Amino acid sequence: MEDVVVVFDHVWKKFRRGERHDSLRDLVPSLARRMLGRDGSRELETQNDFWALEDVSFDVRRGEALGIIGPNGAGKSTTLKLLTRILRPTRGFSRVTGRVGALIEVAAGFHPDLTGRENVFMQGAIMGMKRAEVAAHLDEIVAFAGVSEFIDTQIKRYSSGMSARLGFSIAAHLNPDILIIDEVLSVGDMAFQRRCIERMQRFKQQGVAIVFVSHQLQAVMSLCDRALFLQRKIREIGPAADVIRCYVQSTETRRDESAGAVVEIDSGELLDSSGRPATVVAPGASLTLRASYHFHERFSNVHFGLLLHRSTDGLLMYTGSVDWSDIGPKPIEAGETVNVVFAFRLPLARGQYHLECHCYHPPTTRHLARLIPAAMVAVEEHRLYGGIVDLEMHAVVARSGHGVELLTRAGRAIQ
Repeated sequence: MEDVVVVFDHVWKKFRRGERHDSLRDLVPSLARRMLGRDGSRELETQNDFWALEDVSFDVRRGEALGIIGPNGAGKSTTLKLLTRILRPTRGFSRVTGRVGALIEVAAGFHPDLTGRENVFMQGAIMGMKRAEVAAHLDEIVAFAGVSEFIDTQIKRYSSGMSARLGFSIAAHLNPDILIIDEVLSVGDMAFQRRCIERMQRFKQQGVAIVFVSHQLQAVMSLCDRALFLQRKIREIGPAADVIRCYVQSTETRRDESAGAVVEIDSGELLDSSGRPATVVAPGASLTLRASYHFHERFSNVHFGLLLHRSTDGLLMYTGSVDWSDIGPKPIEAGETVNVVFAFRLPLARGQYHLECHCYHPPTTRHLARLIPAAMVAVEEHRLYGGIVDLEMHAVVARSGHGVELLTRAGRAIQ
């Protein structure tokens, strides 16, 4: 177990509604209860008390990244505050071994009246580094954060994006053994997010342990070896793809409606153009989704539908169906299996997406079966663009006296 550097062991955390919390405020009431012979940690004492975390356990090894996902209020940020000792557990314990680089709130740990430069040195001192060590990394920190023009400006004048960029840059450049990052990266622009993910990938290769909280499921899929779906308790923990699938299912108001229905849908199989399972693809990839529909009753005039959602927020990206006129006039008999292969391209920008299959009966306006998700796929880009679709934009630029130059896109020359 020498490689385990983050331990979260049967942790419970109790809060009281309307109460502010930090480690000192947590500690004093706890000591008072012990002196009075009462252990309030074993149960909720008032109607205003609630458990933010209930019996949560996990560990992280060197060179491993654990993603923590879940809805708002699930206890994700509380978990990180317990790991960084901003809060104390009510029960259980957490431990990190080594130098921790953490960014869990925008401008957390920054003194608003100090300049960016002064805050860099202050954070280095908190992490146990000598001034000369911090000074050796200062230019890299400032360049990565993109705040060179404002490094001698007070932090209180920074935007939330500038504060987040500087905070991550400090955490990432002061040689951490463990990197703890919250969703605050979402306030950065796309180019900065890409640099952050690339930096964390390098950290993994160098043996740094990472705990990463994010609603960006595509980033969790591409970065993390394992993921934890948290909803005060552990809902699921395991390989990132499996946990993200569980999370997507839980966020849908209409889950798999096949079981016990008049039509049942087998789990979909998503394949790339070579017939291999498709989990991470490039923009514009050609894909096929195979699904089998088992009919327990006789039906005619049914439609087989395909929907595509962005998993992060459930945005409907596409809906289409195979109509009865395309299937033929002969009814589908009870006991019959209909195999449907949906073929399509995915001209989308980076992100995590999931597909839905359904069988719809127009005469009764009834969905006979739904399968959500039928499959999941992450679209990965080597270069980032704005928006949600990939237009495969290219341009030919003519410059007077310089001939014609062909631009490149995503590292490929345009022909």
